[in-house]
Amino acid sequence: MKSFFIPPEFNVAAAWFADSVLPLSLKTAQNIEEVILSPEDRERIISLRKERLLFFTNHPSQAEPMIAYHIANVMGTRFHYMATRRAFDFAFGLVGKWFQATNSFSVLPGVADKESMRMTRLVLTQKSGKLVIFPEGEPMCSENDSLMPFQPGIIKLGFSALSDLREVEPNGDIHILPGFIKYVIKTPHDQVIKNLENAISEIERKLDADSGGRNLLRRFLMVGRILQERAEKEYGIEVTDEDFNYRVGRLRHKILDNVADLMKIKHYDVKADAIQKLRVLTSTLELIEIGYPSPDLPKLTPRQLEFVNNECIKAYDFIVIKRDYLISNPTPERFYEWLQRFQSLVLGRTPRALGGEPHPEPRQAHVFISKSYRFGDYYDEYKRNRSGCVQNLLTSLRSDMQVLLDKSQSLTAPIVAPGDIGSL
Repeated sequence: MKSFFIPPEFNVAAAWFADSVLPLSLKTAQNIEEVILSPEDRERIISLRKERLLFFTNHPSQAEPMIAYHIANVMGTRFHYMATRRAFDFAFGLVGKWFQATNSFSVLPGVADKESMRMTRLVLTQKSGKLVIFPEGEPMCSENDSLMPFQPGIIKLGFSALSDLREVEPNGDIHILPGFIKYVIKTPHDQVIKNLENAISEIERKLDADSGGRNLLRRFLMVGRILQERAEKEYGIEVTDEDFNYRVGRLRHKILDNVADLMKIKHYDVKADAIQKLRVLTSTLELIEIGYPSPDLPKLTPRQLEFVNNECIKAYDFIVIKRDYLISNPTPERFYEWLQRFQSLVLGRTPRALGGEPHPEPRQAHVFISKSYRFGDYYDEYKRNRSGCVQNLLTSLRSDMQVLLDKSQSLTAPIVAPGDIGSL
């Protein structure tokens, strides 16, 4: 069978060029003007320069691989990266060539990608080998202040790499370094409020909605309610007295289940959570788009493929519209996360997570680093109880990243009093 795996082909000249243009790339592609590390975290990173390393961070956007590239430069080394196979075909394959030259290799979603797993193990067993992995996986959550469920396969691969390493280097070890990236808008709050008011006014006009003197938070919640009610009508969902979160949850499951029915996907779990369902659908779509040969893949016409992609985007937009998330801490950053959902649903704009326009406000990226772990410290436990050990280690890593997330919350502040929802 044809190999769909694309290996890294590191090129020194390309890497040096990437180093030199990284600040410009961050600004142009993500509107990030600064990457900020504390002196303590900088020292912690540099101390691991000669070690084998699996570097973790949260993954709410497309900016994290570029931030990880910056971390590699701070460390004075080169990282390897995994990228979805479909991304290597962007721009007629030019994106893929650039990825390869900067140490990236492909991974196929939803299948046993043995070549990718083999490359992962090879990278981690090399002297000072380093790999960036985002444990939340795809799709990105688009909520900077939330963590999605971690995927256990990455930890299993780490232990497999350690097993390979111990065969040739009995005392060899692989470190895991968790980090958390918090994006903070630099624009003064009074200007941010004006910008958000102008943006939500455009949405309201499109929906023929009257703001009625509501404050900014109430206007956003009103728009969310209107979109929910219109979508319920579109999908034939009976309107009930349940709260917003329940109804939006029911709506996104309806969209996803309809797509699964159209695609006739085997082994689709209707009882799974919405993120797991979306992962199944988007991974199937990627396999279809790259022409992966499998009799289990549905046969879709180009029109059906476009429809299914659009429906998945719509479901994704509703997955990340969580009422309590905005009400509890209505910061500029959270308002903009909601706004991009509205702009996708109402104006048809491509979400930034899918390659849309850069963030409209200049931002800082604050990087927080936790203590490192060693796979070797858990290896005996892993050999006794693999699934239990993997889950325990994932729980510890997630807990540490949650601590970093909580620490980052002091970097921003609400622009509307939390909970000030009045009458919508």
